[in-house]
Amino acid sequence: MDPVSPAVVKELISRHGFRIKKSLGQNFLIDGNIIRKIVAAVEPSPADTVVEIGPGLGALTRSLAARAGQVLAVEIDRNLIPVLEETMTGLDNVHIIESDALKTDFDSLVKAERGHTSSPFTGDVVTQYKVAANLPYYITTPLIMHLLEKHSSINRIVVMVQEEVARRIMARPDTPEYGALTLAVNFYAHTEMVFRVPRTVFIPRPEVDSAVVRLDVRDTPAVSVKDKKVFFALVRAGFQQRRKTLLNAVGCIDKRISKEMWLGVFQQADIEPGRRGETLSLGEFARLADAYTNAYLL
Repeated sequence: MDPVSPAVVKELISRHGFRIKKSLGQNFLIDGNIIRKIVAAVEPSPADTVVEIGPGLGALTRSLAARAGQVLAVEIDRNLIPVLEETMTGLDNVHIIESDALKTDFDSLVKAERGHTSSPFTGDVVTQYKVAANLPYYITTPLIMHLLEKHSSINRIVVMVQEEVARRIMARPDTPEYGALTLAVNFYAHTEMVFRVPRTVFIPRPEVDSAVVRLDVRDTPAVSVKDKKVFFALVRAGFQQRRKTLLNAVGCIDKRISKEMWLGVFQQADIEPGRRGETLSLGEFARLADAYTNAYLL
């Protein structure tokens, strides 16, 4: 049973007595063309493991399984597990896992699940794998950062997010959308907005349009920094109060450092202290972070 058509979706929901949970951002995709485009962005091959976060009723899962060697479908809502077991009938390379994605170590999961399906994988070595997800707004940023910061074996992430979030990820300096999320994601990955998704292709229909974004994880970060914690602390400070100048914004990072001392850091980094965080590039934030690290941490 392919849960793409509206009639099939409604019949599945009714027969299983499933209640859609707005709190989990449950909106089920009912457009086969959109699913094909998502799969094309993932580019799964028989040699790939694909982790799908939030498979819902399994519409995308089935299409991924047709091309990937192995699909691990990670679903937080235990009430959807029986539905997925039905819609995945006959697909021996799909393993359904009930888990909270924000608490899941996906590198360890992939290693543990190898060999549990009829896939071509053997052995304990975790090779690179891909992630596909339709993310509800309330966990979009924490989950993307969880994937990028805490997993070394992911090489591609294809996510459907609210269009506003996609614009923030793709933003350029000195634009309203540019912010800490832009810098954090682009620090770890090459980013591309693949296509927009209208709200009309979901049941129930969400209030806003979405977009599919592809994140190809970099072998090394976009910029080299001596202390990543300092770098991200400066990025957060630069955007917490966007109207503040950087000189006034960075004081929260280290209370021991006076404005005069910070002026020396800015001078060393060759950055004007009167600028605002939204005007700085990744490279400029990296220079500022290293100047601070050189002066006060090394």
